[in-house]
Formats: sequence, structure tokens, C-alpha cells
Amino acid sequence: MAEMFSTLPSRSPSPGAEAKGTAGATGAAGAAELSIVIPTFKERDNVPVLLQRLDKALAGIDWEAIIVDDDSPDDTATVVKEISRRDPRVRCLRRVNRRGLAGACIEGMLFSAAPFVAVIDADLQHDETVLPRMLGILRSGEKDMVVASRYIDGGNTQSFSKARGAVSRVATILAQRVTGVRLSDPMSGFFMMRRESFDPLADRLSTQGFKILLDIVLTARGRLRIAEEPYSFGARMHGESKLDSQVVLDFLGLLLSKLTGGVVTSRFLSFGFVGMIGLFVHLAVLSMALVVLNLSFPYAQAVATAVAMTGNFLLNNMFTYRDKRLGGWAMLRGLFGFYAISTVGAFANVGLASWLYVNQPVWWLAGAAGALMSVVWNYTMATLFVWRVK
Repeated sequence: MAEMFSTLPSRSPSPGAEAKGTAGATGAAGAAELSIVIPTFKERDNVPVLLQRLDKALAGIDWEAIIVDDDSPDDTATVVKEISRRDPRVRCLRRVNRRGLAGACIEGMLFSAAPFVAVIDADLQHDETVLPRMLGILRSGEKDMVVASRYIDGGNTQSFSKARGAVSRVATILAQRVTGVRLSDPMSGFFMMRRESFDPLADRLSTQGFKILLDIVLTARGRLRIAEEPYSFGARMHGESKLDSQVVLDFLGLLLSKLTGGVVTSRFLSFGFVGMIGLFVHLAVLSMALVVLNLSFPYAQAVATAVAMTGNFLLNNMFTYRDKRLGGWAMLRGLFGFYAISTVGAFANVGLASWLYVNQPVWWLAGAAGALMSVVWNYTMATLFVWRVK
């Protein structure tokens, strides 16, 4: 696919820079006015086309593209590096053992030194021809951020399916009502802002989830001067959509995190959701072991507990900690570590619940407190020692 991009003008490379904590950063750090951050995961067919479109749309503008790739199995990073050898405006920042759109955007924006930085998806659904107008607004000095909106006059979402359109509308209304953000499209993933406005916010942003714009606006606490520009949301040409049930949990987690001052995070919400699934699995296996296998209760309970803990580990590894996903022997070690942590959590659950019931004999209150204690313990210890999230 790199050959599709060979028509771009060749430029002499300038001294490059490596991003701290990244693997495989390539390309040159020029004196670009505008950095365009493009997070990617399995987008090898779309990236060359997007870069061609950017070259045409940004004629006369000193720009660079920073592709932040989450170690795509389709060799997206390899394609980008081939393009980078021909044109130093294109740089690749390959992230190893980390995953997530928000984190990729943050790292890409911090990797840039340009006075203006934009975020655009690689799937060709964002209209790159809007970028010069967005840059013009920021150049005037009157605004700190420009958001490309699908929901103001001149914008549209005609490429949406009915289901996706409904989900987008509900999420938009929820974000507006819950957070009070005055944007027509707070869920947009297409925006541009001043570097001097972004840098002070970076260390307070969540690396989890997909809605980096909403996080930036909420973290700024109304201090950003924001304009909106309409655009038409296009159809994906290649690859598959990254939207799934985890995106919904990440979104709800972001809202809860901001409303609770960071006490509840999207990761904790996902962990708790997996725990609820584990409870239903436990009860189903317990019933089957008692009725079908005719086991005594202690043995049936032990089997149900082991199955539920194993299921919880696998689901958490797949979803909750997917940016730290374990594999091979590390996964096996993590499983036994999770067993140990969950066992201690179960004892803590029973101990706290029993103590509360003796002092305040309200069964549901004691049970809920014990369960909450267990969830908080399991989440904290798993985060620190199994998946080792810093």
C-alpha cells in the first residue's frame, strides 16, 4: 500500500526524536505549523489514502502527520514507516503493550512540537478538507479549540446506520445533560487545538476510552474558547469499525470519573460489570453442580467459585485490561495471581459482612458492604500486581 503514496513530494529529513516509553518511533521532527495525530489499529489500507488526501487538502500549509499505531497485527506501522522514508512529514509512533484511542491521541499530541495539533481518524470518515478552515480559526487567536461537528448546520451523518445514529444521538444527549458541556457534538473524534492549551491538561486526562475530546473539554473546566465547524461524516472504505460494548462502558466510565472526581474510572466500571457477570456464572454453575452432578454443597461451591474466578480473569484480560492484555506464560501466572487475590477478597468479604451483621443485623446491608469490599480489593490488587497498571 505504500506505493499509493509515492507521488508525494520528497523532503530532506531533519533530526528526529524518540518518544519516551514508546517502541519504534520513526521519522523527522520538522518545524511544522500543524501536527495531525492519527491513532490507528489495523488501518494499513486506509492510512496511505488518508495521507494522500491530507497532502491535497493542506497544500501551502506546513504540516506533519503523526501516526500512533497500537502494534497493529496487519503491519500498519510497517506501511507507515515505508511512507516515512519517502516523506519525513510522516512519522510513526508504534506503541507496544499499550492500547486505546485516548492514550494514543495523548501520546501523539505530546510527541508533537507544532503550535497547532489536530486529531483525525484513519478510517476516512472524517472530512480532511475542513482542516484548513479549522486552522484559520485558531490562527486568528480568538479560539483555543475547533471541533468538527456532525450536528450543526452544514454537517450530517447520512452514512450512519439507524442503530449507530440512535446510539450516537443518545450518547450526545447524555453527555450534554450529565456534564453540561455546550457542544453540539461532544462525542466527535475530529478536532484541532492550540498546543499551549493542551499541554497543561495532559497529565489529568484519562488514557482509557475513546472519547478524548469530551475528556479534554471537561478537564479544562470551561476555560477553553471553542468554535465548531460542520462536516459530513463519511463511510468507512476498508477495515472494520472499532465500536463495541467496551466503548459504551468506557464512555459511561468517563462520565462517572468526571462526576466523582476520579474515584470511579472506566476501568473500575468494567471490572465491576465483569464481576456481575461472574456472580451469575457462579450461581448457574452452583445450581448445575448440585442438581445435575449431585455434588455436596461444599464441593459444588468450590467448583462454582473456580469457574467464576476463571471466567472473570479471562473477561478482564480481554476487556477491562485489554491495553495490558496478558498472553502465554504471563497469562498463566496472571491467572494464578488472580486466584490468590480473589481468595483473599472472598475472606475479606465474609469477614466484613459478618462483623457488620453482628453489630447491625440488616442482611442486605452487610452483604452489600462485604461485596463492595471484595470488588475494591480485587480491583486494586489486580491492577497493581496482575496487570500492573501504573
